[in-house]
Amino acid sequence: MISDVIEQMLLEMLREEGGSLELKRNDLAQRLGCVPSQINYVITSRFTPEKGYVIESRRGGGGYVRITKKVFHKDEYLMHLFCSVGEEIDGKTAGLYILDMVERRLLTAREGKLVNTILGLIDDDRLRAEALKKTVLAAI
Repeated sequence: MISDVIEQMLLEMLREEGGSLELKRNDLAQRLGCVPSQINYVITSRFTPEKGYVIESRRGGGGYVRITKKVFHKDEYLMHLFCSVGEEIDGKTAGLYILDMVERRLLTAREGKLVNTILGLIDDDRLRAEALKKTVLAAI
């Protein structure tokens, strides 16, 4: 699928550039033989704040997109998590945060599975947010 190819290419470019990448959508789309909106779709759906990315863009003739993988210290990450989650969170978004914490090695894979299991039992978004915050705080 073209979205997977675009994502893998961007991830590789991010690794090569040390975690921050600036690109022109049109140039990348032309290189891959797709439309610029496909690039936008991949960036907005797969490089999200829940996964630790910051996206900046400027439109127009000299426009660009800057993708940065945010590097957090443990305390900074907790503050980011607590502010981002707010008062409620859906199950899918909570799972993305847990995956990001495992990838950042703030949680072990086992701890991530345990937290995911606990949160999967909760149907209420407010309760899930509270459980996520308290469980992560206890685990980290």
